[in-house]
Amino acid sequence: MAKSTKKTKNKAQNVNTFAIINPNAAGIDISSKDNVVSVPKDRAKDNIRTFGAYTCDLHDLAKWLIECKIETVAMESTSFYWKELFLLLQEYGLDVFLVNSRHVKNVTGKKTDEEDAHWIMRLHTCGLLTNSFQPPEEVRTIRELIRHRNGLKKQKTIAVNKMTKSLNSMNIKLNVVLSDLTSVSGQDIISAINKGERDPEQLAKLVHHKVRASQEEITKACEGIWRKECLFELKQASDSYAFIQKQISECDRFIEEQLEEIAGKYNNGDITELKLKANKSHSRKNEFRFDPVPYVKAIMGIDTSRIYGFSEDTVLTLFSEIGPDLSCFGTANRFASWVGLAPNNKISGGKIISSRLPKKNHKVKTALIHAANSLYRSDNVFGHYYRRLKSRIGPKAAKCAMARKMAIIYFNMVTKHQEFDPAVFEENQSRFKEKRIKYLEQQLADLKHAA
Repeated sequence: MAKSTKKTKNKAQNVNTFAIINPNAAGIDISSKDNVVSVPKDRAKDNIRTFGAYTCDLHDLAKWLIECKIETVAMESTSFYWKELFLLLQEYGLDVFLVNSRHVKNVTGKKTDEEDAHWIMRLHTCGLLTNSFQPPEEVRTIRELIRHRNGLKKQKTIAVNKMTKSLNSMNIKLNVVLSDLTSVSGQDIISAINKGERDPEQLAKLVHHKVRASQEEITKACEGIWRKECLFELKQASDSYAFIQKQISECDRFIEEQLEEIAGKYNNGDITELKLKANKSHSRKNEFRFDPVPYVKAIMGIDTSRIYGFSEDTVLTLFSEIGPDLSCFGTANRFASWVGLAPNNKISGGKIISSRLPKKNHKVKTALIHAANSLYRSDNVFGHYYRRLKSRIGPKAAKCAMARKMAIIYFNMVTKHQEFDPAVFEENQSRFKEKRIKYLEQQLADLKHAA
């Protein structure tokens, strides 16, 4: 009886085994201190090894994989620790799969780093893992710079809030008489205070003549209760603001240099005309010191800034996060799903239980939603369509629906190299107006008949 039971179990195990798709596959569990690697048992006596996180250890890891005749490697996207190992393994000629941690987290038995690496290897061997999208290396460089610049903008906001707090603590109400504390007038007054000026009348004279508040009101706002700890905080906050502004300017120059380098490859090395088009005499707060649209247009071969609601920041953000080639997504619907703007339909028993959008903190999704939100007061076909959606399904759903429409338009423009043509949308808008007029005329006729 025991023998027959054992045979039955072996048969059941053979039936439930998956087909091997990638025989030369390995799995890596990544952490900040070490990397645990698992290869098939027939490749090495000790098929699960732990390597350090130093650069020499990463080279040893890659060489060991080559010795084991590994061709493809799967790893989790753990924080930012995967990046250097990902690039180094690609340099060694390995096909690297960066997979979502949600797809590999269900490890049976006791959870250890060795078990995680072995489980990733087993899944990858059976072809059950999907590679995450990664733009080209040159585009990833711009992506890191754009994200760094956004971080600097947040730090600048914190510095401005600290300046406002310090002034209010001394009962100096500059934020009441000035719409923006970082304007020329606001910065001149703060600079004078830091240099020792305390006379309200002298401080009020530094305000620009276009400020709407009267001179008397500004003088009252500049009269404060001078406290040394608040003056010290104001000095440090203003120095921090000036330093961050300088960093943002340097970051903009570096981003422009990277764009020039990429655009030169697509424009036979001649970027003289592009630099003239990208030159700005002045820029508004938080805007780039240059115009990135000419560079992106030269690289992608199409002007995506013509889409209603797309600013230069939106154009550069989408380019840095996705790159110039979207063919890997296949269809526009798949692209919208990757961005996180497609309904996450959960079906059970033939019924849709939920169709909410997935909770994705995606940079592209955020940029598209901001672009859709900017259409609220726009006098164009997109603005009219957004307001109709808002009245019918609410503001939150309208923003997401409009952002999805923008994502599909962007995908079709880039993949088909077709310029944005608003004629189709204008035709739909005219048909809607005609239907609306007929409906209102019918209502008027009904009211007259009832009267």
